[in-house]
Amino acid sequence: MMIRGSSGAAASPDWGLPVVLLMASFFVLMAFETGYAVHDRGALAEQQRLQEPTVQEAVKLRQKLEALAGKTAQLAADGDDGAKAVVDQMRRQGVNLSPPKQ
Repeated sequence: MMIRGSSGAAASPDWGLPVVLLMASFFVLMAFETGYAVHDRGALAEQQRLQEPTVQEAVKLRQKLEALAGKTAQLAADGDDGAKAVVDQMRRQGVNLSPPKQ
C-alpha cells in the first residue's frame, strides 16, 4: 500500500522521529554503561585499598621466610645435620633452598 500525498504522488516515509528515538536510546544506553563502569572502577579501587595492608604483611612474611630458608640452607652447607635433613625433605617436596648470596 502506497501512501499518497495531497497531490496524488507517492510520499516517502518520514524517518525523522524513529532516527531521533534511536539516537536518544543509544545516548541513554551509553550514559548508563558509562555510569556503571565508573561505579565499578570506584569499587575496584576501594577493594585494592582495603587489601593493601594484607599484601604488605604477606610481603614481609615472605621476606622473613626467604631469610629463614636461606639461613637453613647455609647451615646445611656448613654441615649441620638437622639443617641437612630439612633441606633434603624440602627438596623431596620440590622446594629448593639455597644459601643467601654473599
